[in-house]
Amino acid sequence: MTASFSCFVTGTDTEIGKTLISTAILHALVQSGVRAAAIKTVAAGAAAIQTAGVEVWHNDDADALAQVANVVLPTELATPYLLHAAAAPHVAAKLQNVVLEIAHIKRCYAQVAEMADAVVVEGVGGFCVPLSDDADMADCARQLALPVIMVVGLRLGCLSHALLTAEAIAARGLKLVGWVANTVDAGMPFAEDNVAALTARLPAPLLGCVPRLAAPLPAAAAAYLDFSCLPGWPGTPTV
Repeated sequence: MTASFSCFVTGTDTEIGKTLISTAILHALVQSGVRAAAIKTVAAGAAAIQTAGVEVWHNDDADALAQVANVVLPTELATPYLLHAAAAPHVAAKLQNVVLEIAHIKRCYAQVAEMADAVVVEGVGGFCVPLSDDADMADCARQLALPVIMVVGLRLGCLSHALLTAEAIAARGLKLVGWVANTVDAGMPFAEDNVAALTARLPAPLLGCVPRLAAPLPAAAAAYLDFSCLPGWPGTPTV
């Protein structure tokens, strides 16, 4: 058995809310009654925590995903690459003498897809961030071949970032199935006009606009989003 719903969550940049939206998707999946799992493909930036006398490395994004998912995964599957330095993936990997291999991420995904009804896969950084000298996150997304959800961080410059990211997704032969407007700059002027411009130009439906939340919790973000148009979404009739 393999997951009936899977998606790859990317964003227009780093620190624009990929993890918040990924946890919101997971929250909605769990609420629908399915077994939902999450994978943080590459996590860069970790802290060592002593647990029962054993040093365990944790990443905030990976932990946030695990807390919402209702399928418990071993760390090596949930986070194929957990890097210590908070830096670009290829830089952090080099510091740790680690080679980031897309084939390994694919193997982890294949195993997780056998354990869950739904899998949310979160990328790292922006869509084209380098993983090594000859591969980037876009290559990883292409090889996973999952429907893509794009998180657009609402701030000055987001129009070009979003449209270029959508072009890059299409250039890899992937389908952008939905996008989310996530408020990064609460004081952004003409935010609604920017959302309207993207709605008219992006080849995928707007799943919702998330305001700047006082507490960025999965349920709070999910309240502003509608995932029912996504292919394979639980409870949605198949065509």
